[in-house]
Amino acid sequence: MTPPLLVIAIGNESRGDDALAPLLIRQLQSESSTNQIEFIEDFQLQVEHVTDLLGRTAVLFIDADMSCAAPFNFSKISAEQDNSYTSHAMTPFALLHTFNQVYAKDAPPSYLLRVRGYSFELGNALSAEAAANLDQAAAMALRWLADRDENPKV
Repeated sequence: MTPPLLVIAIGNESRGDDALAPLLIRQLQSESSTNQIEFIEDFQLQVEHVTDLLGRTAVLFIDADMSCAAPFNFSKISAEQDNSYTSHAMTPFALLHTFNQVYAKDAPPSYLLRVRGYSFELGNALSAEAAANLDQAAAMALRWLADRDENPKV
């Protein structure tokens, strides 16, 4: 059976604050006590991830972002065609659009949690500022997942 909730973390631990999403998803996974959530961690979204969206009641994408306000930005997102489908990586918006095209139906309700990062250089460690943002984003994400698990129609 496919768990109704899906959390997808996009990031690379070798690139400083780009480790935010992988670290956050692992924390969520270790602190979650339900089997109603599937967790996927990857360096980037690919067209193949469209199949992961099937049968879900909600999807949460997590990514580090140096353009959002600290500590994080959480928003509902929708399908949007962009040029990322022609590159080696896709945006969550383009993935939702692809789902709509492939399956001829709307993608599940989807959300994007962007955690503010500052330094994304190869070989850097997670910055102290990003670590503080991670703690706040994790608390919010745990509450959101608990609410969704208790009441999937929220």
